[in-house]
Amino acid sequence: MKKYVLALDQGTTSSRCIIFDMSNNGALVSSCSQEFKQIFPFEGWVEHDPSEILNSQILAAREAIKRIGISPDQIAAIGITNQRETTLIWDKDTGAPVYNAIVWQCRRTAPVCDKLKNDGCAEIIRKKTGLIPDPYFSATKIKWILDNVPGAYQAAESGKLMFGTVDSWLIYNLTGKKVHATDLSNASRTMLYNINTLSWDEDLLKLFGIPLSMMPQVLPSCNIFGYTDKSIFGAEIPIASVAGDQQAALFGQCCFDMGDAKNTYGTGGFMLMNTGNRPIYSKNGLLTTIAWGIGNDVTYALEGSVFICGAAIQWLRDGLKMFNYAYQSEEIASSVKDSGGVYFVPAFVGLGAPYWDPYARGLIIGITRGTTQSHIVRAVLESMAYQTLDVLKIMEEECDAKMSSLRVDGGASSNNLLMKFQADILNIPIIRPFLVETTAYGVANMAALTMGIYSSLEEIKKVNKIDVSFLPSISDAERTDKLKMWHRAVKKSAGWADDRMLWTD
Repeated sequence: MKKYVLALDQGTTSSRCIIFDMSNNGALVSSCSQEFKQIFPFEGWVEHDPSEILNSQILAAREAIKRIGISPDQIAAIGITNQRETTLIWDKDTGAPVYNAIVWQCRRTAPVCDKLKNDGCAEIIRKKTGLIPDPYFSATKIKWILDNVPGAYQAAESGKLMFGTVDSWLIYNLTGKKVHATDLSNASRTMLYNINTLSWDEDLLKLFGIPLSMMPQVLPSCNIFGYTDKSIFGAEIPIASVAGDQQAALFGQCCFDMGDAKNTYGTGGFMLMNTGNRPIYSKNGLLTTIAWGIGNDVTYALEGSVFICGAAIQWLRDGLKMFNYAYQSEEIASSVKDSGGVYFVPAFVGLGAPYWDPYARGLIIGITRGTTQSHIVRAVLESMAYQTLDVLKIMEEECDAKMSSLRVDGGASSNNLLMKFQADILNIPIIRPFLVETTAYGVANMAALTMGIYSSLEEIKKVNKIDVSFLPSISDAERTDKLKMWHRAVKKSAGWADDRMLWTD
């Protein structure tokens, strides 16, 4: 019986495979994670080795299969969810990348985005794509590779190069180089896809000097994209769903109705709200994006993106050597009653919504002789909650509604101290599902829907379980004071890496 679904969860710092038993209400039965190297050529630049992305993902999947001793014939389907916006370009004939993957966090194209804004292109881009000119998205990364890798532009013009976000790179290689495709959710993150006409936008491709021949075919998220080459897993397994990681998490939280929202605490922090079958355009720095496509139906979402969330905990662990394992951050932070007046702004690569300041940089402020390691760790955890509040308030304003609760997931959502502080700062209940791996769970459910294992969204809802809710308990006065100090700290970090600021300091 083919009852297992493999979710390939290709993230920013690791590639994971999580296997779900769909005959047992989608129970998680096996998982494996493979970390890979982060490459920082210059300040604000972030890259990955494409071969490491692919190999780590295949290794994770093979090990997850091995751990439960199933045969490839028992696997009904594969779903792929991935770090979004990260940009890869490879040779159509050889399949060899022409450059490292430029990661979504990379800020090298900030000057290009500044020029787009100065040239009056921002509103055109926003209306067509729902996005704003920012180094975060794929378009300027593609342009940078074509402009800076010798011979790349000429090869692209000759139809010899392929572009893809990470999902496309995996699909291409897993299918034995037979399929060059992506899904609606990932396409909508490139700053090249028109979310109204549902097509690659020729005007934007021309603006960035990108040939249409480079672009992958765009398919619904729930769709059979192709079949894995038998040499990889021992069978030809259908790739039956693809979705960007945050859209997959929205699906995994069963946010199927308009107004449903979730926040994911991963490497970054991402809040998405389902806006139904039409795009809602933000006036305050939120992004309009495609959540998923099922058949001919397209669901849209509003999104607020925080660039650094769990990555700050990784920095404490690997950069400052404050602890050996990420989970120890909760114990250390809990040893003090509060942050002792210390505030941390994790603007390592700029600030996302609602500030969109690529020149902001990280800051720790409020340090005294009484400050300890525990205060700093706590301030780092609290920064995730503050950033989430900034996004939530704008989202409520855009939708003219107040959220009654927030669903949470991602690695850091398992931190009870953080979740309690999040409830206190937002002043609403925080709801954590039984299974916090909602990114993988979402794309697995998509694949199950494609294959007919589930017949409807309502059937998926019935098997979703809540673990715990966290309720607010601090006073309005204390909450107001904390937020006032947080926003003071954010202002101090603004524009730090902008050379133009040197003349005004």
